[in-house]
Amino acid sequence: MAKKKTDKGVDCDRRAFITGKGWLPAFVGAIGLAGLGSIVGLKPRVLPDPSAQFKIGPPQDFPVGTVKVFDEEKVTIFHDHDGMYAISLVCTHLGCIVSYNDADARFDCPCHGSKFTLQGKVLKAPAPRALDWFEISALPSGQLMVDRGVTVPMGTKVVV
Repeated sequence: MAKKKTDKGVDCDRRAFITGKGWLPAFVGAIGLAGLGSIVGLKPRVLPDPSAQFKIGPPQDFPVGTVKVFDEEKVTIFHDHDGMYAISLVCTHLGCIVSYNDADARFDCPCHGSKFTLQGKVLKAPAPRALDWFEISALPSGQLMVDRGVTVPMGTKVVV
């Protein structure tokens, strides 16, 4: 069988390629591309979360009985007779955003069906634990601020 010359001047027939002379460069090239892909893949492709702290307004904006959803911050603020509290809208199962269900007075996860009380307790699995509660504090200006970076025990309320 006659050997054919490639464009680059390297002799390589099918038999030589199959027996190994051609596999080595192909294998080394594939490993190199895989390595490059893993390095490029290390860069996160998500937008950063907004600041963990955000102002929600003065206490007068939250009369008793108020339920206010802050979609961008993924937090709901409640003001009942015992005080104010902030609950995360991020499901503890896989991180989906729960929605406030006013008709049934609960939170529902649209992804896998978890349900939570208005205090964040799990009513229906697969969520493994309750929704997080966040710290609410008063600023010197009189504004209220929620800090999503500080979780507090369930039942922690701020009296305003």
